[in-house]
Amino acid sequence: MSKTILIVDDAKNLRLMVAGYLEQEGFRTITAANGREALQIIESEEPDLIILDLMMPQMGGYDFLREYAPHHSTPIIVLTARLEEKDKVKGLELGADDYVTKPFSMRELTARVRAVLRRLEKAQASSSVLQVGGLSLDRKSRLVWREGCRVDLTPSEFTLLETLMAAPGKVFSRLDLLERLQGGAYQGYERTIDVHIRNLRSKIEPEPHKPRYIETVYGAGYRFRADM
Repeated sequence: MSKTILIVDDAKNLRLMVAGYLEQEGFRTITAANGREALQIIESEEPDLIILDLMMPQMGGYDFLREYAPHHSTPIIVLTARLEEKDKVKGLELGADDYVTKPFSMRELTARVRAVLRRLEKAQASSSVLQVGGLSLDRKSRLVWREGCRVDLTPSEFTLLETLMAAPGKVFSRLDLLERLQGGAYQGYERTIDVHIRNLRSKIEPEPHKPRYIETVYGAGYRFRADM
């Protein structure tokens, strides 16, 4: 499945140029003209990486980072026309993963995108145990514990929990989760996910009717809480 890149820049020509090039390189792209529009898009879309300009009207890159980065793990590459080191450092301190200084070549930007995504994939693959609060999941043994007590999950429940725990704060639609369970050629109804989530909550949540770990995002899907 192609990685989705969100391009946030107030310069329409630049947005279209970057989007066109990345699509030729096999990525799926979506665009926004400023940080506020990007936040609205992210409510329904789930980018794998964000390319973010710093200087924009309505909501610039710094304000976007302050609002978005603390609660999401999506990698962000900052675009900046500023040459001062302090501006680049500020972006990284606010949660950006890398930066590219304008003007830049499309080859350079694409290389940075691929490098950041590779780092993310390696980090996820090397982390065998996911642990949040009193909940632990071991990818190798496929075992789960809650407050030190083993919890027996079905394969589908384990896959759902692993998917959600690996990306805290990220909203997954029912269709996304169904594809994770059954692959691209899935068969079934999206609402099947609701049943799996309900069963999963009954096993891992201290109070299933007041979920501590898995939140329902009404009209969008589910996410694992990022503020545990």
